[in-house]
Amino acid sequence: MSPLQEQLIALGGVFQAAVLVDRIAKTGQISEASLGCMLGSLLVRDPKNTLEVFGGDDLNLRDGYRALVSALERDPNTLQREPLRYALSMLGLERQLAKRGEMLDMIGKRLPQIQSQVEHFGLVHENVIAASGALYQDTLSTLRQRIQVHGDMRQLQQPSNASKIRALLLAGIRSARLWRQLGGHRWQLVVSRRKLLRELYPMMRG
Repeated sequence: MSPLQEQLIALGGVFQAAVLVDRIAKTGQISEASLGCMLGSLLVRDPKNTLEVFGGDDLNLRDGYRALVSALERDPNTLQREPLRYALSMLGLERQLAKRGEMLDMIGKRLPQIQSQVEHFGLVHENVIAASGALYQDTLSTLRQRIQVHGDMRQLQQPSNASKIRALLLAGIRSARLWRQLGGHRWQLVVSRRKLLRELYPMMRG
């Protein structure tokens, strides 16, 4: 797998989290497999490659790839505006997080606690989702830049949906961090659009 493909998988993770946040905010419904893929990505230590972070294949990142493609194609008819906004906000928050050593330490200390909950209850158990959401709330949501999620108020006011949204934002920022570590830069999304799309089309089809 080429370095660019590795970057695109990580960026696909950011957009996948954004698509899922948008879906919960509007409908309250996402698949357990999609949620599990993103929650699991928080807990992978020392992966051999980027795919391993997302469970070994990118099947659960396809919606993220589609949203990324629509952003890069700049076609107003297919552009997924809210997911794009969430994805760009997550990339921005990751830059702020990178400068906050104490916040990174706090996240690093609490992820093993979430891991032990996973071993006890299972990956998509409400306790695991709540703990992941609380970790986002105690860390990233205290930064000056906040992600405003728009949707159906009936969905957004349900505590279980709010926890899922926070947990997914945490996972999206983890993917943004991975993308950055693999050499990803925001200017690529402007300057290298065609190159990224060339790689993405076959990945989207699997």
